[in-house]
Amino acid sequence: MILVSLVITFTNQKGGVGKTTSTCALLTGLSLQNYRVLGIDMDPQGNLGFSMGLDVENVVTIYDVLKGKASIKDAIHKTEFGDIIPSNILLSGAELEFNRSGREFLLKENLDVIKNDYDFIIIDTPPSLNILTVNAYVCSNFLIIPMVPEILSLLGVSQLKETVQTVKKFYNTNLDVMGILLTKYNRRTKLTKEVEELANEIAKQLDTSVFPSKIRASVVVAESPAHGESVLLHAPSSKPTADYINFIEDVLVRCRAKKSNT
Repeated sequence: MILVSLVITFTNQKGGVGKTTSTCALLTGLSLQNYRVLGIDMDPQGNLGFSMGLDVENVVTIYDVLKGKASIKDAIHKTEFGDIIPSNILLSGAELEFNRSGREFLLKENLDVIKNDYDFIIIDTPPSLNILTVNAYVCSNFLIIPMVPEILSLLGVSQLKETVQTVKKFYNTNLDVMGILLTKYNRRTKLTKEVEELANEIAKQLDTSVFPSKIRASVVVAESPAHGESVLLHAPSSKPTADYINFIEDVLVRCRAKKSNT
């Protein structure tokens, strides 16, 4: 049994670390287990909708919702493996356009209308710490931080700490970091081992841990978005798919632990 309406956000201010790929995998994997799932793209690049097979240029998006031009229900688009609220480049002006008092709660106010329709809401965020990211944090129960075993990716994770603490103090006391997810993983390199050790230290500072499941590097991960589907469907026998399946079980275990402590 899972706590109803858990909101999970993938975040890292560095790009290319697997946020969208991991969001797609978690959405698809939970959907295949018959959970009611909704994915929300808060990245102006619009990669989540595209990766799930949507035409993000000709549909109602999260931008329309946050601007008050459409209801959140109008922005929900059905796919075979869960519902999606897509994004596109119009969202890139959010920092300037959404400047009213209480702008940190725009997403939460809209999600309150529909959150009980889902078991899980999974949010993909831009590679930056801006008002879009803060909106995702404010309405989330958990953050998952994907990172590649590189020093620059590690720095991006360490810089998240202050933002998480600020949001938790002023906007969302229920926010927790579920874990750090290592992607593009190659256990044979010395750098990977060194970065993994440092990632464990940063995880302790965030009062969390590195997920035991690591997502191994493979070309099939990069190929999947072009087919409009998750790597779980595009390459079901691949190593990354096996890793993501284990990761999804890790997520469910941590969600159950959250429920048992509430």
